[in-house]
Amino acid sequence: MPAEPASHHTVFLTGATGFIGRHIQATLLGAGCTVRALVRPGSANAEHVDPRCQAVEAALSDGPALERAVADCTAVIYCAGSVRGRVLDDFLPANEAGVRQLMQALAGVGPPPPTLLISSLAAGQPELSDYAQSKLLGEQALRRYAPGGWTILRPPAVYGPGDREMRPILRMARSGWIAHAGPASQRVSLIHAADLARAVLAWLHAWPASAGRLYTLDDGREGGYDWHAIAAAAGRDNPRLLRVPTGLLRAIANLNLGLSRLLGYPPMLTPGKVEELTQADWLCDNTALSADTGWQPRIELAQGLRQTLDDFRSTT
Repeated sequence: MPAEPASHHTVFLTGATGFIGRHIQATLLGAGCTVRALVRPGSANAEHVDPRCQAVEAALSDGPALERAVADCTAVIYCAGSVRGRVLDDFLPANEAGVRQLMQALAGVGPPPPTLLISSLAAGQPELSDYAQSKLLGEQALRRYAPGGWTILRPPAVYGPGDREMRPILRMARSGWIAHAGPASQRVSLIHAADLARAVLAWLHAWPASAGRLYTLDDGREGGYDWHAIAAAAGRDNPRLLRVPTGLLRAIANLNLGLSRLLGYPPMLTPGKVEELTQADWLCDNTALSADTGWQPRIELAQGLRQTLDDFRSTT
């Protein structure tokens, strides 16, 4: 596997302590970039910032601190985001307002660097959920306020080492039983977090070829995967599929929503999330991104799931 080309960029990265952000950190550092990682004050995840990074403790609402942090950066990558919430306002601080506030801080430095926003395939269907709408609003804020040029990436479901959301799905697939919410014909595109991180690096090296562009990207499998293909990649052929009735799932989601209000926790399963889970497909491809940046995915699903499973075993 060829080494990534050396880079002399100084990159400001938000969301560095999250699952995807940690993979981006590693890839940028491995390519020789200086990474300046934003950490929320009092964050319990500060330990996930690589010690080789320059950690900057500041809130996305702290304009002066952001302006100081980005003053000499050659690129900005916005990977911060919220996936849990009861209403739209719960998602907006990280998914929309943070983008806008960071772009306003960039306007105070010169020349302002380009910004890459890690969005979501869900932004293409904002009517489905508050989360999806918030991701689209974040994209719109970037388009409106970015002073140094912008690019948007809309990945599908991202998996890989460090991903806790994939754990129950992988366990089901290996058990031979898969409970799913969508139709039996449901198909999804997927991408390994390391491939997504390499796409970020490709954007950095190819700029400004991708200026003002919105891209989707996946692992290169045309037509994505159905549940049988996912189970086979996890090492289990001919799984038994158990479709959870949509009405039951909505009832559980509404109950969870009520409990979240009572107990004060941010819910993952909400009525909007049910709408996302029951879509017939979440498909995309990487044709345009590959043409403009030269990036190509490297990790096939079977290999990626083995890596993810090994990571689960090593951390449990």
